[in-house]
Amino acid sequence: MRVWSVGLRTRFRGITVREGVLVEGPAGWGEFSPFLEYPPEVALPWLRCAEEAAAGDWPAPLRDRVPVNVTVPAVDPAQAHAIVSAGGCATAKVKVAEAGQSLAEDEARLEAVRDAIGPGGRIRVDANGGWSVDDAVRAVGVLERAAGGLEYVEQPCPSVEDLAAVRRAVAVPIAADESIRRAEDPYRVRDLEAADIAVLKVQPLGGVRACLRIAEDIAMPVVVSSALESSVGIAAGVALAAALPELPYACGLATVQLFTDDLVLEPLLPVDGWLRVGTPVVSSAALERLAAPDDRVAHWRARLAEVRARGHDLRQDHPS
Repeated sequence: MRVWSVGLRTRFRGITVREGVLVEGPAGWGEFSPFLEYPPEVALPWLRCAEEAAAGDWPAPLRDRVPVNVTVPAVDPAQAHAIVSAGGCATAKVKVAEAGQSLAEDEARLEAVRDAIGPGGRIRVDANGGWSVDDAVRAVGVLERAAGGLEYVEQPCPSVEDLAAVRRAVAVPIAADESIRRAEDPYRVRDLEAADIAVLKVQPLGGVRACLRIAEDIAMPVVVSSALESSVGIAAGVALAAALPELPYACGLATVQLFTDDLVLEPLLPVDGWLRVGTPVVSSAALERLAAPDDRVAHWRARLAEVRARGHDLRQDHPS
C-alpha cells in the first residue's frame, strides 16, 4: 500500500487536501480513499472497489471514451467563469446550497457559468441535500432562470420522501446521489418515484460490477460521478461509464481538474469534454513526491486494517 496526499486548487467538501491509499494486486493498483469522517462500515465498499480494480476484474468496455462535465465548487462568479472556461466541457455541474452562502450567491454563480459555457452548453446543479422541500422548490425556479435552463437538480433534499415531494412540485428533472449511495435501501428512490436520474459513484457503492447491478435494477438513466479521486480512482468510474448499455448524460468524472498534482504518468483530464477509457500508469516518481507524512501513513494503515476487520466480521455474520 502507498499513502498519498494531494492539494486541491479550491476548497471542496470543506477540504483543501485529499488523501488516500493505493493498494496493489495482481493487475496493478486500486484506490481506497473514503473521506476521513466515514466509519468502517461506510468505508468498506470503497475497499471492495479498490480490490476489484487491483484484481483487474472490470467488464469489457462498450465505448472507448465517455463524455464528462466540468465541476464548479461553491466559488465566486469570477472563479466559476474561469473554471468553466478552462474546463473544456460542454456540460457544467455547479455546487449550490453551500452552508453559509445565500441563494443570491448561487444565482450569481449560475449566471457566470451560463456566460462561460455559451450557447448549447448544459448546466446542472448539485445541492448535496442542503435544502428543505420549500427552499428547494423556490431555489429551483430561481436557478433555472439564472442558468437559462437546468439539465437537472441533484439531491436537492436529504431524504427520499422529500426528494419525491420536490420532483412532484417542479418541472426540472431530479437526480438522486446520497439517497442511493448512503441509503440502507438504494432502491427506495425507484420505489417512491423520487428521481428521474440515478447518480452512481463507484467507490461508495462497492465497485464497477456492483454499480452495474444497481443500474440494471434501478431502471432509470444513470450518471456516473466522482468521489473526488485521483486518476487511479477515476479510472474505475470511467470503466463503469464505458460498460453501461446506455450513457445519455455527461459523467461527473473530470474532477482531477481540481487536483494540484496526480499519481499517474498521464492524468485523466478531459479533452474536448471527453475522457479516454483505460487504466492509467502509476508513476513511481509521483508516489514519492506525493507520499503522505509518517503520521498520516500510520493513520491510513490503522484505518485500512479496521475496515478489513469489519469486512471479515460481516463475512462471519453472513457467510452466504
